Amino acid sequence: MNDYLLLLNPEQQSAVTHIDGPVLILAGAGTGKTRTITSRIAHIIRNGHAYSDEILAVTFTNKAANEMVSRVLELTGTNIPWLGTFHAIAAKILRHHAEVVGLNSNFTIIGVDDQLQVIKNIINEISPDYLSEKCKTIMNIIQQWKEKCLLPPEVEDIQSFRPVYVTALKVYHQYQERLKFLNSVDFGDLLLYNIQLFNQKTEVLSYYQNKFKYVMVDEYQDTNAIQYLWLKYLAKEHSNICCVGDDDQSIYSWRGAEVENILKFSDDFKNARTVKLECNYRSTSHILATASYVINHNKTRLEKKLWTTNVEGEKVNLIKLWDGKAEARFISEQILKLNKYRFSDIAVLVRATFQTRVLEEYFIKYSIPYKIISGVKFYERQEVRDIIAYLRLVTNNNDDLAFERIVNRPKRSIGATTLKKIYTTAQDNKISFFEAGKILVNSNQVTERIKLSLNDFLNKIKAWEEIVSVKPLHEFVKIVANQSGYIEMLENEEVTGLARIENVKE
Repeated sequence: MNDYLLLLNPEQQSAVTHIDGPVLILAGAGTGKTRTITSRIAHIIRNGHAYSDEILAVTFTNKAANEMVSRVLELTGTNIPWLGTFHAIAAKILRHHAEVVGLNSNFTIIGVDDQLQVIKNIINEISPDYLSEKCKTIMNIIQQWKEKCLLPPEVEDIQSFRPVYVTALKVYHQYQERLKFLNSVDFGDLLLYNIQLFNQKTEVLSYYQNKFKYVMVDEYQDTNAIQYLWLKYLAKEHSNICCVGDDDQSIYSWRGAEVENILKFSDDFKNARTVKLECNYRSTSHILATASYVINHNKTRLEKKLWTTNVEGEKVNLIKLWDGKAEARFISEQILKLNKYRFSDIAVLVRATFQTRVLEEYFIKYSIPYKIISGVKFYERQEVRDIIAYLRLVTNNNDDLAFERIVNRPKRSIGATTLKKIYTTAQDNKISFFEAGKILVNSNQVTERIKLSLNDFLNKIKAWEEIVSVKPLHEFVKIVANQSGYIEMLENEEVTGLARIENVKE
């Protein structure tokens, strides 16, 4: 029984039941797009149009993917193995065919700080006088090339060069080689290597094209050039691609998103059908009217008119203030006037974290209790990344980035001078830092104290290697954290350290 259809309005039902051929769902803000997407997946499965592993569904965030997985499971009792973020799905495909692009299937996906470290190391080799603060610019240029699906040789063909681009291209060549030596990729490589794989092995592309009878994409307005190309490749065989998005909500052009992808959908996919979701369930009519008035001034947009049956609510106020302090004072006074609400019922949104400083100053002045909801993501916290680096080095002794990160954390008297010797030895012998460390232990290049410390570190890594496959993961992490001296280091940090210990335990 298709009871889930009863929960949908007529436009949503149309989007769910029209499953043959390309479909663009123009979903305005608050129009129930997640319910529509998940109901569409359920409709396909429950009516026998495809098995769960013949559906590819991609979105941009883990949170959105997890919510979709949960809702589809509720509707069908089935997991969708190919539902996830662009990066997660691309990584899954790449691990199955890693050898085609010169990697092993257990490759490591590195984060921004590791990317920056590799780039700094390369720049130090080719241009020691280069300003270190420009390394981030180089990294961003390389990522932009990857988002446009450009490998180093292809950049040479099309790029008009300024000096910074010349340096970036030199670094790009060596950066890709260094990552391959480390059996590592950055997030930009995941889709880039997928495209390279599809171009080199047409039989692999054909396999996935035939496999995915239905392709669904969330937040299509945020796709960049390489994501767009990847989707076109995979949807080519069956042409059952359904893209959900809203050109009015395209805000990521600064990181490569191309709103043109949604604007030209009907040109790219012949006989495409467009379904507009215009009934807003989230906002009051005054808020909706204000938002519509602003967005209607956009020159290039797909026409839609949001409406709601919700109450009018209060009118939207536009307040002009002289500076940040005047703004903070005004907000504080407005909060105190809202005495029928608890402080915990009130939220203040800011564009960037630095803007909270002046607000905090005035909240204290006006005795308004507050809580800042922001901060570093869990997996980006230093202590979490350190422990993960230990695990990476145990499972892959060739992971130079992990070695460099934790060889002196906690402190083992292995400073910059010793690291330079390790690096030089590794370069000269074309070996990993780990193997270079072994050579230093058996040489006269470092002091006896450093030999003992370095040898103890290397021996611990090898000892943990022996037990990693037999111990439960949580127990193994506890062993590494304690035996490495990491927990003791955090304990010595007192109050701050206690919070970081809890993160390690988590």
